[in-house]
Amino acid sequence: MSTPNNPLTFTGFDSTFFTGFLRSKGLILGKTQHPELAENGPLPGHIAIIMDGNGRWAKKRGLPRVAGHRKGVETVRKVVEACSELGVSVLTLYTFSTENWNRPKEEVSALMKLLLRTLENEIDELHRNNVRLMTIGELDRLQAGAAEGLRAGVARTAANTGLILNLALSYGSREEIVHAVRSIAREVQQGRIDPEAIDSALISDSLYTAGLPDPDLLIRTSGELRLSNFLLWQLAYTELFTTDVYWPDFQKKHLYKAISSYQKRERRFGMVSEQLR
Repeated sequence: MSTPNNPLTFTGFDSTFFTGFLRSKGLILGKTQHPELAENGPLPGHIAIIMDGNGRWAKKRGLPRVAGHRKGVETVRKVVEACSELGVSVLTLYTFSTENWNRPKEEVSALMKLLLRTLENEIDELHRNNVRLMTIGELDRLQAGAAEGLRAGVARTAANTGLILNLALSYGSREEIVHAVRSIAREVQQGRIDPEAIDSALISDSLYTAGLPDPDLLIRTSGELRLSNFLLWQLAYTELFTTDVYWPDFQKKHLYKAISSYQKRERRFGMVSEQLR
């Protein structure tokens, strides 16, 4: 079975994912040092975030949109640090969507330059803290410098065993699903797969996120209430949390509030409460 044509997509399995899965089901209960969180409550193994509100944050202050994106990078640093401290296994950040290519050329160019500069400034710190960098999306559409910087960062941190920082870049979930369907169709056409053998597991293994657990918790900032073409397949049973806070203003305390909300929920996956006891 072929995997998506993305050289930076992770296709293996790591024990940290299993640990994160057990945490998310409440089977591993780790103590935290944060009063906002339940002392022995389950932690989400995989957190996904739609980082929204950079432009509005800047506009509110009479600043150019790129100023909001720069401030948003500071928030990314704080959230990565917090997730690493808590023992979260995977953090997926919706960094740049396929639809974002439709923004003014000046803003897109500024974002690509900011991405490259951020990678250059942060990769040493990420590596020192055992963070593994990954990416998903149509990376061949990125500017050459940004794509090369990403590949270098992914290669440098490939052996790290701590938090996986997964950046969704030039990413669209519908495009990802179309890519997976085409990949499976080729396998069927070549006689390698029986159409009757196609199931949800096979489709999951054909997505850019192959090998990663589905998100346990999705956070969206800035008060918007939509998925915006983000991980549509993978979010089937994900707990959702929204906040009116713009991404540049999002602090660790807001992350803890989202996790606290998650800890209070009963994840039934189609079953009834009595079956979980």
